[in-house]
Amino acid sequence: MRPDSQNNRYYQPPPPDTKQLTVQSVKRIGIWHVVLLVVFALFLTRAFYVQVVRYGYYHASALSDQLKQYEIPAQRGVIEAYDGQHTLPIVLNQKLYTVYADPTYIKDPAKAARDVASVVGGNATEYEKSMQDKQRRYVILAKKVTPEQREKLLAFKYPGLGAQEQSYRTYPQGTLAAQVLGFVPEDGKGKYGIEQALNDQLNGTPGELKAITDAQGVPLAASGSNIETPATKGQDTLLTLDIGIQKQAERLLEKGIKADNAESGSVVVMDPKTGAVKAMANYPSYDPAKYFEVEDGSLFNNGAVSHPIEIGSIMKSLTTAAALNQGVIKPNTTYYDPSFYIVDKFRITNIEEDGGAGTRSIAQLLDLSLNTGAVWELMQMGGGQLNQQARNVWHDYMTNRYMFGKATGIEQGYESDGLVPGPEENGAAIDLTYANTSFGQGMTATTVQAAGAMSAVLNGGTYYRPHLVAGTINDDGSQQLKQPEVVKQGVVSQQVSQAMVPLLQYVIDNHKINPPFDQSRYVVGGKTGTAQIAKPNGGYFENDFNGTYLGFVGGDQPDYVIAVFVNKPKVGRGQYAGTAAAQPIFADVAHMLINNGYVVPKK
Repeated sequence: MRPDSQNNRYYQPPPPDTKQLTVQSVKRIGIWHVVLLVVFALFLTRAFYVQVVRYGYYHASALSDQLKQYEIPAQRGVIEAYDGQHTLPIVLNQKLYTVYADPTYIKDPAKAARDVASVVGGNATEYEKSMQDKQRRYVILAKKVTPEQREKLLAFKYPGLGAQEQSYRTYPQGTLAAQVLGFVPEDGKGKYGIEQALNDQLNGTPGELKAITDAQGVPLAASGSNIETPATKGQDTLLTLDIGIQKQAERLLEKGIKADNAESGSVVVMDPKTGAVKAMANYPSYDPAKYFEVEDGSLFNNGAVSHPIEIGSIMKSLTTAAALNQGVIKPNTTYYDPSFYIVDKFRITNIEEDGGAGTRSIAQLLDLSLNTGAVWELMQMGGGQLNQQARNVWHDYMTNRYMFGKATGIEQGYESDGLVPGPEENGAAIDLTYANTSFGQGMTATTVQAAGAMSAVLNGGTYYRPHLVAGTINDDGSQQLKQPEVVKQGVVSQQVSQAMVPLLQYVIDNHKINPPFDQSRYVVGGKTGTAQIAKPNGGYFENDFNGTYLGFVGGDQPDYVIAVFVNKPKVGRGQYAGTAAAQPIFADVAHMLINNGYVVPKK
């Protein structure tokens, strides 16, 4: 109340209009109700838009932080080889770990870095720097961490710090057959040798895991959104190599290379009845477990399949077999050797010890290593002349029967074809070129090609594809062996095969092999080769030679063909490079096969 000035009493205002107030309140409530309905409708509309219309987009966005996709590496196939009647692994897998971090989850990089370094070693400062990079979600801190180290790291329970299993190749036989095997770098793709040639078979198929993670990036194993595709293990593989023969071949090759101060060399021991390689050795070699320490990348190449050379006089064995098979000579044929021929105005001669012009037998042709004798045999293939017919026939033997000039298809990376010149008249002294090829110059071949050709000559005329893979091994340990692959039949006749054995025995009996072979109990034969090394721009180096040997050892028949290539032995011009391949290397390998019981004596 307020006082009234005129009546000097308090004024009482009239009571409010209740009906009017009620109407106004209702209006206000209605307005707020509408506002709330609009807001609610907006929320519903937004929820519908987010959860229905744009569900896929927002679901993917939400999962981008929580859904992590992992590749499950496939276990690479094991590689085994023969150890007598049994097999042993020569390449296995070792489970190690790659330690990684997601820097967005690392709260104290300095402390985490110190702890990581305390377990795996390395530079804590570098670790800290990596874990401070918040722009990255995945940084690798260490590789090849052992299971014990992994357990220690995970015990720290750092969010964002993890270890992923990684399979690495391990070699229980050490450096054995390093170039044959090759290696597997961290990208998982085999390099060189078997690892490259059979990469798809050995590698298997990786699996896949998509895991929903919590806020700290830890996979929720119980999440129904996990999708896992199991990895498929690589195929276990069995090689034809015999570990005992391989070890001895490597040791004896190294011994011979060092004794003759040669640059390098290779040896192949092959079963002529199947084409299976029992040993393939190279020197120098390397440790496949430490491939990353190798500075000279040429060490990775398997020289026995990748390094073709002019093979020299070992070719005379094959030229003689071709002439015998053509029927233009017989094993007991004699002929007059003039001691030189003039071909395309060039003089082809023999070594000084050939004894000069005179009547020679086929056995003497091989024993004295007569270049003119090989040219004479080539001329007989042309009807007595060095002509197109002779070139065509000899080219057919070199390329379509002995398989020179083309890759054998052996299971190795970087195999070389070698080179055989075509027989057509080219205006560039083609007759001289072919005369040279009859004694192993002017063409090139690899050690394994030479072994394959000699095997076909000695086994009755079947060229089996040289191979290193005997078959595969199933999960239960059973084996699925491959059948030898016949590439060519009728290379030479059975009669020629039988004739070549005593001819090559004659050669080895007339050379001073120490200790000598007992031919009454075993068959041992072969032929040396010495070839000048060609200059890159034509012609030959005056004092650089390669030495080769191509021979066999067996009981009733040849059981093993042995091919030896030696690059640039320092034996002196008068001794001939071929002697470095013959002794000690061929002789030592042949004696080893006999002495260790790999050859059964004649019955």
